[in-house]
Formats: sequence, C-alpha cells, structure tokens
Amino acid sequence: MTEMTNVKKPLPFDEILIREYLLDNPDFFSRYPELLLAMRIPHAERGAVSLVQRQQEMLRSRVQQLEEEITSLMGMATRNEMIYMFNTQLSLKMLQCEDLGELRQELSEGLRTQFHFSHVRLITVHDLDSELSKIWSKRLSQGYYFGRLTTLESKRLFGCEVGSVALSRLSEQCGQVIFAIASQDAMHFHPEMDHLLLDQLKQLLDHLLPKL
Repeated sequence: MTEMTNVKKPLPFDEILIREYLLDNPDFFSRYPELLLAMRIPHAERGAVSLVQRQQEMLRSRVQQLEEEITSLMGMATRNEMIYMFNTQLSLKMLQCEDLGELRQELSEGLRTQFHFSHVRLITVHDLDSELSKIWSKRLSQGYYFGRLTTLESKRLFGCEVGSVALSRLSEQCGQVIFAIASQDAMHFHPEMDHLLLDQLKQLLDHLLPKL
C-alpha cells in the first residue's frame, strides 16, 4: 500500500510581490471596494471575518494599546515629578547641615519617611573588613547594585536581613563610601529599575561629604 503524504503545492504567485504591491498602492481596495467584503480572514474566536471587520478590530486593539502606553507615561511623569520635588526639599535641608552626623540624620529621616525604607546608611569601607571589601569590589563593580543580598551581606551592611537593596559607590573624593538603602519588600529594588532617585542623591553626597 502506497503511503500518502501531504505535500504542499507551490503557490502560483509570489506572496512577497503581492505584499509589496499592496504596500506601495494603499488605494488598491478603494478602487475595488467589493473585495473588502468578499475577502475572509480566519479568526480564532469568531471563525472567518471580513477584511473590514478585521481591520476595525486591529485599530481598536491599537487604540487600546496606545491608551495604556499614555497612562503608563503619565504615571511615570507623576512619579518623576514627585521624586524631583522630594529631592529638592531634601537637598535644601542637607545643604544646611553643619556636620556628618546631622547629614546622616536628615538623609535617613527623609528617605524613610517619604518612601518607607527600612534602612538608609552611609558606610565606610575599610581594607581590613573583608566582607565590605567584597561588596565594594563585586556588587558595586558597575557603581550601582539593585536587588537582593546574601544573609551575610545583608547583616554586614544593615545589621539584619532585609528584602531588597539599592547600593551606590560614592566618588573617590569621599573615600570608599557605600550609600545603602534597604526595603523589607523583596521586590521593591530590582536590576531593571531606573537610577533617578539614587543618581540625584549620590551627586549631592559627592559634593557635600568631602566638605564635612
């Protein structure tokens, strides 16, 4: 018995040429409007639908996508404005600090009150402290670190386990200093988040610490 195989017959035309022709002639269906109603396109839920129906669905889907993107951009703009206003107020308070202890207090109280962070610290790295040296050289090799720490790292930086952290190296003029923020939420800080808040505060600390 001969085994039957399903061999797809070659099309008598080049689909790519048709596609390019339609793209180059967008008025084609306006010259042949009867084709719009005659054509049927497979639909996963409704079976075959007309080209016009399919186009309307695609346009509605695109409008919904654009609305969601606009909502997301507006939310981001609101968040960035809030960060800017907060940093402006905190910066004015920090500029008035007369010593390092006062600066640490203003920085910690401001961030913990506004964002409910569990810990805010400025930590000096000593060469003899192997654990801090590892964090400085490995975790902060790129200047920043967002995410979770090991139990040992967490306890060395904050004295207890925390959920997630944002770490930053300050400039060489400040010595080997780590600007460390912790949240009890394990998902709050993550590698994909932006550096806006940390960048602005880091620049101010780079300016102030050498003077204090």
